[in-house]
Amino acid sequence: MAKKDSSRRDFISWFLGGGTLATLGAIAYPAMRFINPPESGEANVSQLKLPFGRPEIQAEPSNGKTFKFGRDLGIIVLTEAGDLRAFAATCTHLDCTVQHRPDLGILWCSCHNGRYDLDGGNISGPPPRPLEKYVVNEVGDDIFIKKEEV
Repeated sequence: MAKKDSSRRDFISWFLGGGTLATLGAIAYPAMRFINPPESGEANVSQLKLPFGRPEIQAEPSNGKTFKFGRDLGIIVLTEAGDLRAFAATCTHLDCTVQHRPDLGILWCSCHNGRYDLDGGNISGPPPRPLEKYVVNEVGDDIFIKKEEV
């Protein structure tokens, strides 16, 4: 009779152990999927036609205009000399969005007072690197932006 009790006890131990293991797996699997999400299926953008053209930028020369470049945010500004310059609008310090400050003639990050000149170079504050530059091509009134080739 001791043999039957032993086999029942073993069965219950295996059953409870397996249930516990399955429960832990049901908790751990979604947590790991959340921590390591799957790769995005979004296409890489190499060139972009802006939804606005030079006339719209010249109408408001004091404002830099932001645009989406794939997953990134970009900014295009009109300099006092009439040149168009485009950059990634993400600060190199903590990924805040930069904005054009025409009163100071700079691109400015309001998070920690980071300042960039209109060539994208960092001039003061905590940003460690210059902004990523984009190449601006104008065809008629259309503006095309592409990443600068290194």
